[in-house]
Amino acid sequence: MARTRMVVVGGDAAGMSAASQARRRRGPDDLEIVAFERGRHTSYSACGTPYFAGGVVKDWRDLVARTPEQFAEQDIDARTGHEVEAIDLEARRARVRDLDRGRTVEEPWDVLVVATGSEPLRPPIPGIDRPGVYGLSVLQDGIDLRKAIDAGPERAVIVGGGYIGLEAAEALVNRGIPTALVEAAPQVMSRIDPDMGELVSQAVRDIGVELHLDEKVEAIEGDDRVRAVRTAARTLEADLVVLGLGTRPAVGLAESSGIHLGESGAIAVNPRMRTPHDGVWAAGDCVEARHLVSGKPVSYHLGTIANKQGRICGINIGGGYATFPGVLGTAASKVCDVEVARTGLSEAELGQLGLQWETATVDSTTRAGYFPGAAPIRTKVLAERRSGRLLGAQIVGKEGAAKRIDVFATAIWNGMAVDEMVNIDLSYAPPFSPVWDPVLIAVRRLSEQVEKTLRDCL
Repeated sequence: MARTRMVVVGGDAAGMSAASQARRRRGPDDLEIVAFERGRHTSYSACGTPYFAGGVVKDWRDLVARTPEQFAEQDIDARTGHEVEAIDLEARRARVRDLDRGRTVEEPWDVLVVATGSEPLRPPIPGIDRPGVYGLSVLQDGIDLRKAIDAGPERAVIVGGGYIGLEAAEALVNRGIPTALVEAAPQVMSRIDPDMGELVSQAVRDIGVELHLDEKVEAIEGDDRVRAVRTAARTLEADLVVLGLGTRPAVGLAESSGIHLGESGAIAVNPRMRTPHDGVWAAGDCVEARHLVSGKPVSYHLGTIANKQGRICGINIGGGYATFPGVLGTAASKVCDVEVARTGLSEAELGQLGLQWETATVDSTTRAGYFPGAAPIRTKVLAERRSGRLLGAQIVGKEGAAKRIDVFATAIWNGMAVDEMVNIDLSYAPPFSPVWDPVLIAVRRLSEQVEKTLRDCL
C-alpha cells in the first residue's frame, strides 16, 4: 500500500504543529511529511523577537522551539529556504523554489496543509524600503533589528502603535535610544476602547517616548539610508525606523491557486480545519475563525490560536477527530511596567453589531492596598443589556494586572453572565490581591447596573 505524502506550506507554529500531531498518529511507513519554509528558521517564538531586539533575551536560539534537525529525528523533512510559488489543486502538485540554489521543482502531495501565516502591512509610503527601515514579523527581522540597535543609532522612529509598535518602543527605550512613535489613529492599541487606550498612551509618554497621535506618515526620507520620517505636521529625524503597522493574512499563494477565501479575507475552513478543496487543510494566521461572541468570521494573528489550530489539523490528518470551536481574541502586552490585556469585544465592535450593552470601569490595586508593591489596575467590563451576558473585558495596570484577563476569557468562553461571576471563588492573599479582587469588583459593579436597567424597564 502506497504511503500518503503530506506537504506543509509554512514551517512555524501552525504548520509544524500539524506535522508533529500527524506524525504522532501515523508512522513514516504510512505518512511521509515534508514542510517547506521560505525563511531560515522553523518553530520559533515570533512574539519573543522584540525582547531579543531589546536585549532582554540574549540569544536568538532561545526563541527556537525546534530546529529542522530536531524535526528530522521525528521523520519530518523540514526544508528551510524553500518557497512554494504555486499550488495545482487538480494535479496535486506544488511548485517549490530552492532559494539557495535558485532551482524550481514540482512536489507531489496527497494531503496539503497551508500555513502561510500573516504578513506585515507595508503601505505605499515613499521610502518605506530604504536601508534602516525594519519590520518585526519573523525571527530574522528580530536578528536584523538587534544588529542595527547594537550599532548605536542616534534616534529611532516607530510607525504604528499596535502590539508590535509598543513592544518595539519598550525595546528601544531599554537600550537608551531616543524614540518617537507615530500613529495615524487617535490612540495606540486601537483594539481597546479609547478611555483605556489613553492610559496606554500615557504609559508610552511616561517611559520617554515622543508620541504623535492622529498623524499619518507621508514619507520616509533619506539617501543611502533613512534620515527622517515626515508626517503632515512635522519631520522627525531618525537613523532607524521600525514598522509596526499591523499584519494581514498571507493568502496570496492560496488565492492565486484557487483556494477559497472567506468573508474576512482569510482562508475559509470548517471546524476541523479543512478547506472545501479535497485533501487541502489550512491553519494559523492565514485562516479565519468564528468569534464566539459575535458569531462572525474573524482573522486574528496570535500564536496561541495558530498552535491550537495546527494541532487540530494534525490530529484530523492523523486519523483522529478534533474541532476548533472559535476565538475571543484574548491578548496581552506591556509597555515597560504597564500591562494591557483584552478579550471579547470592545464598545466599537459591539456598536457595529447593533447590540446594547452596559459597561463598568473600576480602579483598584493589584495587591492588598497596605501590602508593599501594591499598584494601580483599571478594569473595564462589558455585558449585554438585560441578559447580563459578559461580552468583553479590558485591563490596564502594573505588574500582576494582565493575566487577570484569563478569568474573563474563561467566563465568556462558558457563556457566563456577570451576576454568575460575582461569587466565583477566586484565590486571595495580600501579596496577590485585595480581598475583593479587581475582577470581582468590576463584575459586581456591572451586575448592579444590569439589575437596575431591568428594574427600570419593568
